[in-house]
Amino acid sequence: MKKMIIASTSTVHGSGPLEYLLPTLEEFFKGVDEIVFIPYARPSGVSYDEYTQKVSSAFEKIDISVKGVHEFHNPKEAVKNAQAIFTGGGNTFELVNQLYQHDLIDTLKNVLERGIPYLGTSAGSNICGVSMKTTNDMPVVYPPSFDTLAMIPFNINAHYLDPDPNSTHMGETRETRIKEFHIFNTTPVLGLREGSWLEVIQDAIKLKGSLTARLFQREKTPVEIEPESDLGNFLS
Repeated sequence: MKKMIIASTSTVHGSGPLEYLLPTLEEFFKGVDEIVFIPYARPSGVSYDEYTQKVSSAFEKIDISVKGVHEFHNPKEAVKNAQAIFTGGGNTFELVNQLYQHDLIDTLKNVLERGIPYLGTSAGSNICGVSMKTTNDMPVVYPPSFDTLAMIPFNINAHYLDPDPNSTHMGETRETRIKEFHIFNTTPVLGLREGSWLEVIQDAIKLKGSLTARLFQREKTPVEIEPESDLGNFLS
């Protein structure tokens, strides 16, 4: 039975890393002593050790230890035997590239289908969808495939931003980019705003947090999803 939290971000404005999620995570990871952390996305190019230490400091507050998957001699065995898994944000291209390089895509799928608790933030949430094609990140590397875990039947656009009518920015909005995606792809896309997350329990996918999310489907008008709604009710 799948048990996942898929969050737009690890940090909301004015708070520390994972601070806004800690009450939820304390209950979600109840009974877990150690989390295997996947630091491959490397935000700002930080080292795996630096990233893992930052995450460890956050989880110390709820008495859970963290060990980076890179610290294990065999990453596949580490994932297979994990009590719980967290994949952090950063660059989705590099994250997916490393998951393929370490042959972890199928291993992660199998573990998550088995019900091992999973937390993803930002890039770590992007990989829960059908593909990584709706990431906002620069293609700094070229992964073997854009296909990801497909734990949910749609894609995530993390850090989704609404158009600002007062902005002088003349570039494309997130909505424009997603419409471009749907010229060539049929996969639905959920624009997940900062401070929002999905709770996935088996096939039930519920929007959590105080904000709505914006669901895009090909050749359909985008729909605002209210908190506590089950996404399955909106997918055709």
